[in-house]
Amino acid sequence: MSSKNEVQDFKTKEPCTHKARGIDVAELKAQCLHCDLNAVCHPPSLDVKELESLDQWFPTRRRLQRGETLFNLGEPFNALYAVRSGFFKTLVPNDSQRDQVTGFLMTGEILGMDGIGGGRHACRAVALEVSEVCLMPYGNVDEIATSFPTLHAHLNRLMSQRIVQDQAAFQILANMRSESRLAAFIVDLGKRFSRLGYSPNTFVLRMTREEIGSYLGLSLETVSRLFSRFQEDGLVDVQTRHLQITNPEGLADIASGRPAH
Repeated sequence: MSSKNEVQDFKTKEPCTHKARGIDVAELKAQCLHCDLNAVCHPPSLDVKELESLDQWFPTRRRLQRGETLFNLGEPFNALYAVRSGFFKTLVPNDSQRDQVTGFLMTGEILGMDGIGGGRHACRAVALEVSEVCLMPYGNVDEIATSFPTLHAHLNRLMSQRIVQDQAAFQILANMRSESRLAAFIVDLGKRFSRLGYSPNTFVLRMTREEIGSYLGLSLETVSRLFSRFQEDGLVDVQTRHLQITNPEGLADIASGRPAH
């Protein structure tokens, strides 16, 4: 992992390439233990014997190119996806010619939960850059809950964390002031990078200004104007997609609806 003060590039690390079945369990566990997303895929308390019974849960990695679709709206739901590297956006159709961006998912986060309730995906997920996911077949929840309560509890925790993240996103979108929406979006991205061990104040925007606008309910022109204003006010320094928050307190004030200081 790069220095916490460096701009992230999320280069794919070696390891974790394996098939879902037909591999030595001890070797698989050793490989997964070296993966940054080990704690995402399964709880560390599972022993080798339990893993042998859970070979259907072993993550199968899938690599996607920029612009490639991970799953489509209406596609049958059969797995969750842990983002091992890269960035994704989720979209739903709207009345305009372009789809509405409903979220951005990054390394260490879970995709696919939208399909749990109805059995089909309620959105489309597209890679914003070369990305990798670990596929976790959802399987029979009742059987998992009975036979492997530790794993079931772990999945419930992951889903709860995602719900909390979505609630934070709703709070951003509920803010009526356009400058507060964008400021809150930038601050939230910084917090998410920080959870990965990176600097919360220096990172690369993997999405375009247009995609940010679609997500925040703002026009491309408004997003571009606000970035320029934030830069003029000394809140951020933006060079193409490389962003540095130069006044974290001031940006946080705007995100909260208070005047910057």
